[in-house]
Amino acid sequence: MYLEELKTSGDFLSLTRNNEFSLPAQQFTLSNGTVVEVIDTGVIQFTPANYGNKDIVLSSAVHGNETAPIEICDELITAVIKEELQLAHRVLFIFGNPKSINIGERFVEENLNRLFNGVHGQGSVMNEERKRAANLEQYVREFFTSVEQGRYRCHYDLHTAIRGSKNEKFAVYPFLHGKPWKKSQLQFLLACGVNTVLMMRSAATTFSYFSSNQFAADAFTIELGQVKPFGENDMSRFTKTKNTLTALISQASIKYKNFNSSDFELFQVHRTINRTQQSFSFPFSDSAENFTGFAQGELLASDGDTKYLAEVEGEAIIFPNAKVALGQRALLTVIPMEVDERFV
Repeated sequence: MYLEELKTSGDFLSLTRNNEFSLPAQQFTLSNGTVVEVIDTGVIQFTPANYGNKDIVLSSAVHGNETAPIEICDELITAVIKEELQLAHRVLFIFGNPKSINIGERFVEENLNRLFNGVHGQGSVMNEERKRAANLEQYVREFFTSVEQGRYRCHYDLHTAIRGSKNEKFAVYPFLHGKPWKKSQLQFLLACGVNTVLMMRSAATTFSYFSSNQFAADAFTIELGQVKPFGENDMSRFTKTKNTLTALISQASIKYKNFNSSDFELFQVHRTINRTQQSFSFPFSDSAENFTGFAQGELLASDGDTKYLAEVEGEAIIFPNAKVALGQRALLTVIPMEVDERFV
């Protein structure tokens, strides 16, 4: 019913925004042999006639007001449908939370990126975001498992941060449960213009951790800058990211520059601070940037009567948000680390 317009315009984002909660599955084949499958609103899969050995998931709009990644993915999808870009591999694109895109908010009722790894089914509450998380898990599961095993898998979940950052672009490397981190993935990130990486030390409820943990995919949450409304992004700041993603999906393989540990600024999580009381606050202003460091003993957060002080010199803040729901993470703190034997 909508295929002719999609074939002509390639505008899957508008189709998604006009159908916030569901879209009938449809498929068609491009003249170059690529099969296009609209799986649901915001979920579209491309299978080239002779696809390579990579299964690639690119997601954005898990938070609807993070517009730059949405625009990047929108351009790539349009180019593929209009046959301006020839794919080399199977690719699944996901616009995570269509209604939150339309209202220009991070989420509608509940933070979608806190609902993966089965959290969506816990408790008695059910809302559209919990339903969406369950569906997105299933779509990724089907994408990764519907072809022969042993293929390369990756999932890059693209975001922008609420706050500015001393390191404008950075990535979160999900907890790998003792498996080594990959220098090749750091090289991929560097090609995207991202040289700052945060190593997680525990399981998470995020979309990228779901793909990493469940399917051994190389996966990251990639923060590409600060949240801005549609039309206000300086897209020239994302040229490296877009060019590298274009190469990832359209070339059989990519050769990155030789690995040099001095190219990277790496951090590991020192601790997580959750909000447990209605009275929760930070001593710093809303303009304080991610990766701002604090002197040992300085106040980081107040949770009711509990005071959190910096435990080590230079302990830095990431993702501070005093307005999260009770029980959720309000702040991560990080400390620098070096490339060592844990990287292969």
